[in-house]
Amino acid sequence: MCSAHRSRAQGTRVRVKILLDAQAVFWWYSDPAKISKRAVSMIEDGENTILVSAATAWELAIKTAIGTLDALSLVIDLPRYLAEEGFEELPVSVSQATRAGLLPLHHRDPFDRLLAAQAQDLSIPVLSNDRLFDLYDVKRLW
Repeated sequence: MCSAHRSRAQGTRVRVKILLDAQAVFWWYSDPAKISKRAVSMIEDGENTILVSAATAWELAIKTAIGTLDALSLVIDLPRYLAEEGFEELPVSVSQATRAGLLPLHHRDPFDRLLAAQAQDLSIPVLSNDRLFDLYDVKRLW
């Protein structure tokens, strides 16, 4: 776990809200070396607000339940882990869910489509290595 990494920087920098995708959350928890140095720097910057969607929690739980992801300890302790890391939970609104359902089918993954809809709705970037986010009107960081 990387809870020691996030710290408040000194100065008068602009706070940026960043939405992590499920892969970024999983790697931050299990193997931060898989995350780009630029992305790690953005997550570690205590001036940034790091958001984790309820859709990401759902995705991690489903993939763990069906055996495609080995993340049971993360899933069980996700609320505590997010709090320890200083990450904020992002609920899913009805308008965001509707927007996700109406997005073009560039990305077949419903979880990532919901993250794209949330990023569009809130005008915030998604931190992800998945280039399919680039096909939507969202800024992708990695």
